[in-house]
Amino acid sequence: MKKYDVVIVGLGPTGGTLANLLALNGFSILILEREKSLYSLPRAVHFDDEVMRIFQTIGITKRFLKETIVNKGTKFVDTKGKILLDWPRPRTVTENGWYPSYRFHQPDLEKNLRLQLNKFKKVSIRQNSEVLKINSTKNKVDILFKDIVSKKTHIVSAKYVVGCDGARSTTRTQIGTEFDNLGFTQKWVVVDLILKKKKDELPDRTIQYSNPKRPATYCRNVGKRRRWEFAIHDYENEQEILSDNYIWNFLKPWLAPKDAQIERKTIYTFQSAIARKWRKGRVFIAGDAAHLMPPFMGQGMCAGIRDASNLAWKISLCIKSKHSENFLDTYQTERFSNAKEYIETTMRMGEFVNAIGSDKITDNISSQPDGTRKMQSIKPKLGFGLGNNKDKNRGKVFPQLKMKNGKTLDEKFSISPILLLSSEFKKQKTKSKIPIVNEKEVVGLSNILKNYDAKAVIVRPDRFVLKTYKSIKDIGKIDRLPL
Repeated sequence: MKKYDVVIVGLGPTGGTLANLLALNGFSILILEREKSLYSLPRAVHFDDEVMRIFQTIGITKRFLKETIVNKGTKFVDTKGKILLDWPRPRTVTENGWYPSYRFHQPDLEKNLRLQLNKFKKVSIRQNSEVLKINSTKNKVDILFKDIVSKKTHIVSAKYVVGCDGARSTTRTQIGTEFDNLGFTQKWVVVDLILKKKKDELPDRTIQYSNPKRPATYCRNVGKRRRWEFAIHDYENEQEILSDNYIWNFLKPWLAPKDAQIERKTIYTFQSAIARKWRKGRVFIAGDAAHLMPPFMGQGMCAGIRDASNLAWKISLCIKSKHSENFLDTYQTERFSNAKEYIETTMRMGEFVNAIGSDKITDNISSQPDGTRKMQSIKPKLGFGLGNNKDKNRGKVFPQLKMKNGKTLDEKFSISPILLLSSEFKKQKTKSKIPIVNEKEVVGLSNILKNYDAKAVIVRPDRFVLKTYKSIKDIGKIDRLPL
């Protein structure tokens, strides 16, 4: 029986991200993907600065950036075109070192993730592979899977298994957990088009049409790609609605068949749900296998990639140092509340788009002199987990600061934790095995420490604050990550 460090079920954005992060640690990885090839049609179309920072760590940004555009934001309008809510996305970099919002074509992302995986000799990918059974014991996991083409079955073992296998996850079924429905379920038609000619009159941002009769969304995407989404009612015939005639009739205010070709049309059930249990022994779920959210914030894929970033370094630490397995429980406790806040905010936005109420979409809304309202992006902290939960800075994103030599901390330390010190402390006086950086070496670190009211800060491999220290005396006792 062949043995691996980690088996990943599913090679979408979440599985591809997780595999790359684990591969950077030098682990042996098997990825089991049901589809025979990369899915070539559009699906997710948005990601944010935090996710781009993870892509930077993986090493795909130089190539992938050319295949994205910076998103200018979203406007919510009523049936008369009046702006109800403006959600601008500034064209300035954030604390993560990237723009707040990007548009992309999902096959481009998956292609880049796979190209990067090809660089690792200890990563194996098996397509046309269907997982049949997962059996977790105290020390290992056995996975039975079938080659869909040859019908042959195989058994492999791993230290850990992660199911990134989507909303209909086999892995979730295997660990015996269910989704809790959070209350938003609605069928929408999603239509992706490729323009045949320039249409400058089309908006260069996302427009949410708040209309109780027919809520709809328009998305500006990369190149000539454009997307429309519109809600359908229970009494409507789905087959009729998916007909070209019906779709072109809906698109009549913006486009005619001579202007664009339909690339994809499908019906999605937009859902809000979260799994009760994300782990059983050595088996985990991530991405859509763990949570589902409506697309109004473009955070569905982002949440999965955040899952991967959180879980990757924790699994890595357990494999390398044989850390207590209880440590891995923090994956769900930290990610659950973060994902749930995004889901709940998205649900309220869905109500707003449906024009049925929820004036309080988020606390990040301000009224403007012209009577419109403006929204800022939410940035939920991690939930209860590692570090001192009384530390007000714990669980915050740590900024991507530049060193005096021009490199960023992320570029220099990649997947390593970092201990950042006040210049009052001498490096040689600590027992730390964590890489150490003095404030004199980093631009802006002095201000960060001042804002944190701290003499030192430990930054996790996923670039969240683990712990801050107010006393020079305490820093000398640091020898490893205080988990």
